[in-house]
Amino acid sequence: MTDDHGHSHEHDDHDEHGTPGHGPQPLVVDPAPLHASVDALAAALHEYVDTATGVRAEFGSAEADEDPRILALESRVGTLNADLYDAIHERLGMHSDLTGMTWEGEEGDDDEPFAGELERDAFHVGLVVVRTPAAGDRSLDSALDIVESGAADLTQSLVEQGFEVAEWGVARGAHVELDDWRDEDDAPDGDGPSDDARGDDARGDA
Repeated sequence: MTDDHGHSHEHDDHDEHGTPGHGPQPLVVDPAPLHASVDALAAALHEYVDTATGVRAEFGSAEADEDPRILALESRVGTLNADLYDAIHERLGMHSDLTGMTWEGEEGDDDEPFAGELERDAFHVGLVVVRTPAAGDRSLDSALDIVESGAADLTQSLVEQGFEVAEWGVARGAHVELDDWRDEDDAPDGDGPSDDARGDDARGDA
């Protein structure tokens, strides 16, 4: 559910870390530095291909895998990937996922967020936020954006550790009901708050 106080988004839409790229408002950014990072990464990949074909012409596949020239270039490519991630994160406030590998036919076979016998459970974090004079003119509505930002970072950390987050959400004044947590047959009757009673919330689907 999304209302005037919430935001619908995939994974991590934004967060607030004190840099211009983080925040809930649209942002116009010069893409030139990002293209420069991509160009540096592309040049390293071309160099890797040239080196790999040359090393393979000298050695067998197992020896080529361990050749110091190959290992050095793999490390360099990894560093440039990290540089690109940091540049996108700093300038756009986005958490890009550009280094994963997906083989054809592995995605889209199952529309369910979880398949097979994978374990799943719902986790909740509770906060009681008090507006003090130190908050200045910041209202409790703005606290929801900060809580959402923290939830986005937490979601990204879980994904980076190999977990799948099927859905996440934050709310003010009520618990978040996660659509993907239970099947309809397993949901309790009448235990949860109605849509009108949930308060302000922001949700994300992984």
